[in-house]
Amino acid sequence: MAVKFARTHYSPALFDLAQDIVGGLPLRLLERWWESEQTEADALRLLAACRVTGFNVVSDAAGLTRMTAERGLMEILAIIDQPKAIVHELGLSIGGESVGIWAADNTQMFYPEAVPAERLLAALLTVQDLVTRRCAIKIGLAAHFGEFYSASGGLYGDASDAIEELAEDHVAGGEIVVSQAVAGRLPPAHDFTLIAIGETNGLGPLWRLVDGPRLSLETSSGRRYPIPYSDAFHADLTRLAARLGDRELAREMTAKYTRHEVVVLVERHAQDADSRAVALFANLSLSAKMKDAGLRHLAAARGVEVKVTGPLGIYTFDEPARALAFARTFRSELADGGIDCRIGVDQGPVLVFDLAGGGKDIAGMPVNIASKMAQDCGEWGKLYLSDRVHACVDADDLRERRFYVSGVELRAFEG
Repeated sequence: MAVKFARTHYSPALFDLAQDIVGGLPLRLLERWWESEQTEADALRLLAACRVTGFNVVSDAAGLTRMTAERGLMEILAIIDQPKAIVHELGLSIGGESVGIWAADNTQMFYPEAVPAERLLAALLTVQDLVTRRCAIKIGLAAHFGEFYSASGGLYGDASDAIEELAEDHVAGGEIVVSQAVAGRLPPAHDFTLIAIGETNGLGPLWRLVDGPRLSLETSSGRRYPIPYSDAFHADLTRLAARLGDRELAREMTAKYTRHEVVVLVERHAQDADSRAVALFANLSLSAKMKDAGLRHLAAARGVEVKVTGPLGIYTFDEPARALAFARTFRSELADGGIDCRIGVDQGPVLVFDLAGGGKDIAGMPVNIASKMAQDCGEWGKLYLSDRVHACVDADDLRERRFYVSGVELRAFEG
């Protein structure tokens, strides 16, 4: 059974934040949960107003780890800007809506159930055609149809988590993978070619979409995808995208917009519960716990919270030693509460954005490396330092590890 949470389990500072969206956390919804008996009936009652049915489509860029050996941060941001714009434009044209803030290399779109499955698949094939012709990077696309919970600009629930994991970890660049729930909505006499590829992570049978009809339209709505960039920054990014080999322009923009930071990425273990609805609130409560711990410890470490969303917390520091001390303190506090986590720490140039609705987001290779070490390769309960961070701190108790991600070797130190 999941642990019960209450408002008194958190420091008062957490509730001084005025926004309903606290870095992607639906705090007001959580408060109503904490004030209830926290039964499955309470969870279903609170979620009833948030329930939506439709298609959840997630994309993830492929080959970024290798590309960073040849390109700087600003060039990479310009490169991943292009497929995101295509996904958004085509998605809007068939009735989709964007989900979340697209600061990283992934995207998420929601399409209501009124959108025909054959129109969605034609749009996804068209997206891949355009990305292949126009972009310097490939993306993988994954789609699932079902019930989700929409709150504070995000989609929640087991199925939403599963489709994000599928896109990030199991779909290659240029591929489109759809669940049986999507394929089953196609008319019997459809013209799409689907190849069965087995099952994974609770979504049922999966299919690779390899061919079929395309959309004949390429509209231009003039609407930008949901990015935290300023108009001036996005104009510069578009200019750089048109001049991708111009090293002087890339250096100029790097000096103008980026700063050197130490990034700490924390992923906590999911909380089990007797029902999916209760588990959703239990895990959001744990995210609030992470945010609360950050508020209490960041000042002493001279750090800044970038965001806490789902099981992830991302924090920045100006010194590796302070980042390491924070990571160890944070891990110890979560462990005392019975919460496992894994942590990655790297440093380098990043871009940190202030979001219009409150909170921040971040982009940069240190985030990617920290995620690869902790989420992709790390063990629960362990802390991972990149070789760049390890060279700057006193951490003789950590042992060297070597990981291979996307064909690239990562050297890390584990403890």
